[in-house]
Amino acid sequence: MTAAEKRVDMQGPSRRDVLRGGAGLSFAFVLSAPLLEGAQAYASTPGKLNAYVNIATDGTITIMAPAPEMGQAVITSIPLIIAEELDADWSMVRIQQSPIAPEYAHPIFKSQFVVGSVTLRGYWPVIRTAGAQARRVLIDAAAEKWDVPASELTTEPSMVVHAASDRKMSYGEIASFAKVPETLPAVKPEELKPPSKFRLIGTDVPRVDVPDKVSGKPLYAIDVQLPRMLYGTIVRPPFKGSGPKSFNRDEIKKQPGIVDAVAFDHAIGIIGESVPAVFNARQKVKVEWRDAPGAKVNSEADLREYLADVRDPEKKGVTARKTGDANAAFKSAARRHTSEFTNDHVYHAQMEPHSCTASVTPDGVEVWTGTQWPTKAVTLAATAAGVSPDKVKINPLQMGGAYGRNAFVEYVTDAVLLSKVVQKPLKMIQSREDDVVAGRFRPMTAQRIDVALDANNKVTGWRHRIAAETVVPYVYGQARMDAQKGVDHIVVAGADVPFYDIPAHTTDHIYEERGVRTAAWRGIGAGYTNYAIEVVLDELARQSKQDPFAYRLALLKDPRAKKVVETAARMAEWSRKRDGRALGIAFNKLGLPPIGFSMSGTVAEISIDRRNASIRVHNIWCAVDVGLPVQPVNIVAQVEGSIIYALGSALKERITIKDGQVEQTNLHDYQIMRMSEIPQIHVEVIRSGDIPLPVGELGIGGTVPAVANAFMAMTGQTLRAMPFTPDRVRVALARS
Repeated sequence: MTAAEKRVDMQGPSRRDVLRGGAGLSFAFVLSAPLLEGAQAYASTPGKLNAYVNIATDGTITIMAPAPEMGQAVITSIPLIIAEELDADWSMVRIQQSPIAPEYAHPIFKSQFVVGSVTLRGYWPVIRTAGAQARRVLIDAAAEKWDVPASELTTEPSMVVHAASDRKMSYGEIASFAKVPETLPAVKPEELKPPSKFRLIGTDVPRVDVPDKVSGKPLYAIDVQLPRMLYGTIVRPPFKGSGPKSFNRDEIKKQPGIVDAVAFDHAIGIIGESVPAVFNARQKVKVEWRDAPGAKVNSEADLREYLADVRDPEKKGVTARKTGDANAAFKSAARRHTSEFTNDHVYHAQMEPHSCTASVTPDGVEVWTGTQWPTKAVTLAATAAGVSPDKVKINPLQMGGAYGRNAFVEYVTDAVLLSKVVQKPLKMIQSREDDVVAGRFRPMTAQRIDVALDANNKVTGWRHRIAAETVVPYVYGQARMDAQKGVDHIVVAGADVPFYDIPAHTTDHIYEERGVRTAAWRGIGAGYTNYAIEVVLDELARQSKQDPFAYRLALLKDPRAKKVVETAARMAEWSRKRDGRALGIAFNKLGLPPIGFSMSGTVAEISIDRRNASIRVHNIWCAVDVGLPVQPVNIVAQVEGSIIYALGSALKERITIKDGQVEQTNLHDYQIMRMSEIPQIHVEVIRSGDIPLPVGELGIGGTVPAVANAFMAMTGQTLRAMPFTPDRVRVALARS
């Protein structure tokens, strides 16, 4: 079996199937070592089951992939790491999507949950240990069979080797007689394979999910077909906290092919015999919605109030980040610099609108869907069906993009509720139009950054104030927000400057609870906070008549940070003059202190069409330091994807709300990047360590400020409102 032929079984087996294991060896790994080096806060629970490997007597090795796949290639990379430590012949590896069970929980989140670009980083020690334990069992079994000390044995791909007697035994042969001990051998971190011996990690092993994707196999929720299946859709209120007071149910039920129409507390549900029947009926729905605070939202007017709040020193926020004594720095400052920024709401625009199939029966509920948080899906499905979680089976499927949107699984609740009404299998599909107007958006913010400088123009203090709605209560619940003392780590992500030589810094979040549905969006807060930070640094550089690259390099105190910026500048030939074009540069980091930071340096090359006030991005050069690159070519692909995604937010994407109603309705009036607008993207991957660091969102934070700084280089003007639409560019050009 070649890598390209490798099949992925996305219809996950039941937990019982896995435990039963079939012929061969089936491993249940018991892990007791600390799971994250230097990350005590994320240490795993001792004795918890984590992963499974099955080795059949024909040598086939089945490895469970515990994390949901949404295009980031974890269905390849996690089994690849296990195979590395197992010393498996990759051509003999078969991958199965794991069932939803505590054994496969992500060590950081304690559930099967994919967010924050930390999937590999979190599973890294767990799955390496799992692979190493399986290899040790195979060696011990062979040693007993040959009656030789295990210390004399080594392995090569899928073979145990006794060099002294020139004997070899395949893993398949061993599986025919070996028994898995009740207690698996302990493997200390120092006993894992040294990175210098890696033969799979760090190579460009093809993704196992790509052959199915290019051949159109039904891997997605919207492709699920079940006997006797009905169809449904959900009509949500336009604003958060509302629900139907009344609707034209009788009229809807009379529409051709409609089975039923139901009012839930949070929405209207329509059930029919076909998708066209349901969507046609949906167009005729007339609802009177309950009043809620969101009905008064007017985003443009609200943004002006946000700005007033960040300017008002009496308006106190929650201090989310703090280093040094910023107050003292400002009292002794020789001068201050102040800069303000805003950004609009943006929509996830995931390729696959929400879809979920559910079958509620007296025995329980079965669900087919793609989600970033299948563990949460179990809980919500159980609640909606009125059964205990052990009566729920989730069939995890791949996602057609997600970008954070599928971390929230209310669509599972919708499908289960609709199926429960008819007691039949039912596929719930949300139209693109409903997905846009009832979407969950990245928060709109106003930001103000005050900088204290001494007489030598050295930065001594930094204050960053952010006005925005909260997100954490929706994602994790109010209890999590309270436990974090009100710090919304999603909203303020990226709003710190740990790698710059700035001795005192604070970040405050002013809550703006207006009733908009907000959520985590790819890159979370860094998509707008790093835009503000890196543009301010360019302003400071130009005020002191320094080159922005040189200024940034002098201010950065971390060698890795310097290297990514230097590399990006070198890739872009920073000093070369361009005719009619300009360059902008930015630094970005992604991660948390307990797990480590990945870093990027980004340079954008732009031109400006002054007739229509549009920015054209010609080239993006991006140097990324991700610690240990597990699959280098996939890292390049993820960075390219995140850069394109960031460019959409920088140049085009904008959700506006008037009288509580989202004004955009589909991709004709919510513009995303088109193929013809994608610049040349050049990515260089830097290895700086032996642990994989976050990748998936790394391109977000640096792209927007690099474009804005290129605009500043060309015009001398700061773009203060994102996205940089023609009307805003025109205003900036008028100042130049």
